[in-house]
Amino acid sequence: MKRVFAFVLALCLAAACLAGCGKKEDSVTLYVYNWGQYIAEGDEGSMDVIAEFEKRYPNIKVAYSTFDSNETMFAKMSNGGITVDVIIPSDYMVGRMRQEGMLLELNYDNIPNAKYIDETFRGRDFDPENKYSVPYTWGTVGIIYNTKYVDEADVTGWELLWNEKYAGKILMFDNSRDAFGIAEYLLGYSVNETDEAILKECADKLAQQKPVVQQYVMDQIFDAMQNEEAWIAPYYAGDYLLMAQENPDLAFYRPEHQGFNVFVDSMVIPTCCEHKEAAETFINFLCDPEISAANMDYVGYGVPASESKKYMDPEVAEDSVAYPSPEVLESATNFACLPEETSRYMESLFMEVRSGK
Repeated sequence: MKRVFAFVLALCLAAACLAGCGKKEDSVTLYVYNWGQYIAEGDEGSMDVIAEFEKRYPNIKVAYSTFDSNETMFAKMSNGGITVDVIIPSDYMVGRMRQEGMLLELNYDNIPNAKYIDETFRGRDFDPENKYSVPYTWGTVGIIYNTKYVDEADVTGWELLWNEKYAGKILMFDNSRDAFGIAEYLLGYSVNETDEAILKECADKLAQQKPVVQQYVMDQIFDAMQNEEAWIAPYYAGDYLLMAQENPDLAFYRPEHQGFNVFVDSMVIPTCCEHKEAAETFINFLCDPEISAANMDYVGYGVPASESKKYMDPEVAEDSVAYPSPEVLESATNFACLPEETSRYMESLFMEVRSGK
């Protein structure tokens, strides 16, 4: 249903594209760096968001590339030698990049559609004055499992990821922040812990899990879970919705009694940007309620602008996985921006866990 709805909406938008054409300027190439599986690309009747943007703004061509974790993106940006105009990191990483002077302040005169962002997503700790970021999506982390092979009686909490009964069929996050967050929830600690002794205890807990883990993954989770090569994995709610379309035996579980992560991914402009006005034009385009609706109809993540829901497939806009109730969200916590030394210590511990040291 969602694919047909997005296709009809795309046709309507295409008819109006000339009204939104940009200034007659020299052509520029805009480099956009985003998560994998995180924008509608015309699959199965969905809108091709980038093609629609280039149609409206023929003087701007988009070179689109992807990363599989905040940490991978941060490492590449820190090392330099990369041309990027727009990035879409998660909340805590926006805060880290802001603190390290890696982001440019936004000119909201070029992003009038930012007015549609709900107040709930403004003034967050990672960008308290909304100077550097505009929310793109939001979502939660939970456990994806295959109901054909996993006993419902075993789906009791994060401990499922340590269950020896499913050894070799369990996937785990391949990034330190999400992995440590799960261990912290399971052990009853804050997910924003900075005490090195507690972080070491969490690393020990993750090391205990290693014998049952098939592999540490990010985007590889799609094939592994859809094809039933693995049966259990922690991951993001929006991606679960995409996977479930391919394999309806998959289910999603949030351990509310232990806690789970809720995140906001935002659009930012790095200091290496070469075309700032074009970058702000792209951000503004993604904030257009109708564009955002067509995009999130496909992607499956929560849209941070209620206005967009008017244009969305009702089945998607009312989905309890993408849009959990306020009561469910009471159990959720945000990842804060940790001190640099804490982030590096956590990353080094996770490398040791993965290597079996």
